[in-house]
Amino acid sequence: MRTRAARTVLRTVGGLALAAVLGYLFYLGGQGVAAKSPAARPDSFAAIVDAVKPAVVNISTTQAVERRGPRGADPYREFLERYFGEGVPREEPRQSLGSGLIVEPEGYVLTNNHVIEGARVITVRLSDDEEYEARVVGRDPRTDLALLKIQGRRRFTAVRLGDSDALRVGDWVVAIGNPFGLEHTVTAGIVSAKGRVIGAGPYDDFIQTDAAINPG
Repeated sequence: MRTRAARTVLRTVGGLALAAVLGYLFYLGGQGVAAKSPAARPDSFAAIVDAVKPAVVNISTTQAVERRGPRGADPYREFLERYFGEGVPREEPRQSLGSGLIVEPEGYVLTNNHVIEGARVITVRLSDDEEYEARVVGRDPRTDLALLKIQGRRRFTAVRLGDSDALRVGDWVVAIGNPFGLEHTVTAGIVSAKGRVIGAGPYDDFIQTDAAINPG
């Protein structure tokens, strides 16, 4: 899938701005109260990346998918089905990847519902490559949001969620995530528009950005 530069949109739900495919956007608006030049831009995003990266996690899931092959592909199974019927579905594991954001030091992770939907096993990998299993605390398919709990007793680096209502068109945006499994990829852009209505769901209020965002 191509990068949707200049047309990528983010859904705003309950005052949160959650990237639909990358995990989470960190907004850098309001850094210059009286910017004298519209060309003013930060020398580097390294400081914000260093501060936020430990809270951005890679989420991998394992699902069981029913699969039926063509006739003749498995003679042994056809022999069993001839006598015992087709009541036993054939299941094969399928793995998927996504991103998440630690929002509480106790290990609560905000991610997208489609990342963990139907998952039997959920594994969270931190920026230091430590891995933990996680469980689903709650999810909302309508808004494509899910909350996970890391099964670990340590305290984790977390970030404070921002106020999307305070965003202004033209504010800087930094996106950190795991597109196509490439961990902790960083891109930057600006808020291109607010309040976009595109007919995509029950809460059709999007923030548009030109930051490059890919699935994962």
